[in-house]
Amino acid sequence: MTTATITSKGQITIPMKVRSDMGLAAGDRVEFVRMQDGHYAVVPASHSIRSLKGIVPRPDKPVSLEDMQDAIAAGANGQ
Repeated sequence: MTTATITSKGQITIPMKVRSDMGLAAGDRVEFVRMQDGHYAVVPASHSIRSLKGIVPRPDKPVSLEDMQDAIAAGANGQ
């Protein structure tokens, strides 16, 4: 188990192993999430926009503006 000490100002230093495991770097933010059992989980609150690269696959062929508009209209109509 990894531990940290709270300073007189209420600050802690997240140990390097934990930062590495969580993918955190200087300037990143974390959130403290209260769990149902009353404990808290510390989770990353922000990621670089670059971390989203590759999530949506490229289409096999270019999509026309008309196709995009049709898809938007279909989504708005709940189809």
